[in-house]
Amino acid sequence: MALSIGIVGLPNVGKSTLFNALNGGGAEAANYPFCTIDPNVGIVQVPDPRMDALAEIVQPQAMQHAIIEFVDIAGLVAGAASGEGLGNKFLANIRECAAIAHVVRCFDDENVTHVSGTVDPLSDIEVIDTELMLKDMETVQKAVMRTEKQCKSGNKEAQKALELQQKVLSGLEDGTTVRRQNLSADELNAINELCLLTVKPVLYVTNVDDSALPDGNAYVEKVRAFAEQEGARVVVVSAQIESELAEMDQESQIEFLSDLGLTEPGLNTVIREAYTLLDLISYFTAGVKEVRAWTIHRGDTAPKAAAVIHNDFEKGFIRAETIAYEDFVGFCGEAKAKEAGKMRLEGKEYIVKDGDVMHFRFNV
Repeated sequence: MALSIGIVGLPNVGKSTLFNALNGGGAEAANYPFCTIDPNVGIVQVPDPRMDALAEIVQPQAMQHAIIEFVDIAGLVAGAASGEGLGNKFLANIRECAAIAHVVRCFDDENVTHVSGTVDPLSDIEVIDTELMLKDMETVQKAVMRTEKQCKSGNKEAQKALELQQKVLSGLEDGTTVRRQNLSADELNAINELCLLTVKPVLYVTNVDDSALPDGNAYVEKVRAFAEQEGARVVVVSAQIESELAEMDQESQIEFLSDLGLTEPGLNTVIREAYTLLDLISYFTAGVKEVRAWTIHRGDTAPKAAAVIHNDFEKGFIRAETIAYEDFVGFCGEAKAKEAGKMRLEGKEYIVKDGDVMHFRFNV
C-alpha cells in the first residue's frame, strides 16, 4: 500500500529541494518557476525505531520498512484554476493524491526569488487554497446541474444529494475549503465521488533557514495559528539542510545534526507525519527470514490486515496469533512472550493495533 502525498506549493518555496532529499535526488531544482514540469514520484521508507528493536531480537536475514509515496508537483501560481502557468496539469496531479504536503516558504533570502515579490506564508497558502477552491467550485457546479435534472423526476435521493452539493458550493463561494466546512462523515462519504481537492487532508511543511531550527520562527508561528483552525499539523524543516544531509554518510549526518542541536533529520518527521495524515498504522511480522512492517488503515480488522500480505490470507482467515510490540520486546521474542501468556488468539472481529506482531493462520 503506497498511498500518495502530493508535495505542493508556490514556485521557489523549496518543494523540489525537499523532494530531492526525500528521494535521494531526481527532481530538478532551480531558481525559476515550473522547473518541475512532470510530477516526480518517490517511494520512501517510514522511519520506525521499533523495526531495529525487533531485528535485534530476531536477527533476520532482511528488513522491510513500511513505505509511503511522495509526488513532487509543478509549482502553482494565481490563476491556475483558469489555466495560468501549468495550472490544469497541476490540479489534475493533486486530484490523484490522497493527501497534500503543502510546503510554505518561511525564510528570507534575497538570492531566491519569491513569485509574488515578498515572503508572506499566509498569503502563499491563500493563493493555493483559492485556486483549489475555484476548481472545486467548477466541479460542484457541474454536479449541481446534473443532479437538478435528476430531481425533476421526483427522485428523493437526488434531492438529498442536491441539498448537500449546494451546501458545499455555498461554503466554497464564501471562501471556505471543504475540509473546514465541518461536514459529517456521512456527508463526506456522499461527496467522495466528486474527488474534490480541498477535502484532502493537509500537512504544512514550513521551510526555514538553519537559524530557525528546530522550533521555527515568526513566519512559522503564523502558519501554526492558521493550521490550528482546521486541525492540521505543521512540521519545521530546512530543505537546504536536508538536501545536504542526503549527501552524507551516516556518521557525518550524526555529527552535522549534533552541531545543529538536532537528533534526527527533519525529513523523518515529515515522513511520519505524512503517514499519520493518511490515518495509517503498521503491524509487524517477525521471523528469521524477514522483519517487516505492513501498512494498514487505523481501524482495520485482522482479516483486512492479513489481505495486505495476500488476498488468500483474508479469504481463508482462521485466526491471528498476536503479541503486542511492547510484550514482544519486553520478553525478548515470541517464545518467552508466549510462555508468559502474552500471545493472544484473535478472530475476525479483532481491530489491529499499531505495532502488533502477528502471525496469521488461514486455510483456502
